Amino acid sequence: MSVSADWSWQRVALAGMRDALSLPAWIVGFGLVGIGSLARDVGYPVGSAVLSTILVWAGPSQVLFFASIAAGAAWSAIAIAIGFASLRFLPMTVAILPLLRRPGQSVWLQLLLAHYVAVTAWTEGLRRLPAIPLHQRVPYFLAFANTCMAVSALGTFAGYYLVGALPLPFAAGLLCLTPIFFLVSLTAGLRHRGDVVALVLGLVLAPICERFIGGGFDLIVAGLAAGTIALFVGKRRKTA
Repeated sequence: MSVSADWSWQRVALAGMRDALSLPAWIVGFGLVGIGSLARDVGYPVGSAVLSTILVWAGPSQVLFFASIAAGAAWSAIAIAIGFASLRFLPMTVAILPLLRRPGQSVWLQLLLAHYVAVTAWTEGLRRLPAIPLHQRVPYFLAFANTCMAVSALGTFAGYYLVGALPLPFAAGLLCLTPIFFLVSLTAGLRHRGDVVALVLGLVLAPICERFIGGGFDLIVAGLAAGTIALFVGKRRKTA
């Protein structure tokens, strides 16, 4: 959406909340229902499950966290595994922060913004932020991301008490909602041939890199390779 240049930050924040509640927040919220069930399965209280959503803010890493606890893994091993699993957020953060950065912005605010970089906020941010005036982007993004996080926390809370009530295939399917939405949102944001090349190559290279590289580096390698090739394709088209 496009936000009017004369809007106050309150109206911008309300616009971010409204856009999040239009669909994205519910997608990621339903996707984290299974986290609550998993936390209860390993004997953790509901507060820990909800807190994991707020602090970790990444479904796969939360699954890894609680599954590792259930397996009796050492805390140091769990921390290292989650760190590697979260490496995929580094290039995502590098890609979106230039859209949010402005002169005089503090490092602490940029670190806060980086915390909200997750699949849904990232894809929707890349798609929506360029149409918003620079000075309104931070309140819009924070409102959008916090709304997604709040709905996700409620989903985690509900999932904690729905344990056993959801069929296993259905609960597993909920976790797939976010990557499906991510793919659809990326497809909707395609503008140039390079974008198409990057998306297609990423889909092709991801399972190959996971098979031969793994260790949390597979998505980074696949993304760098696909993005680099797409960059050269885009430049070649401009010079042609």
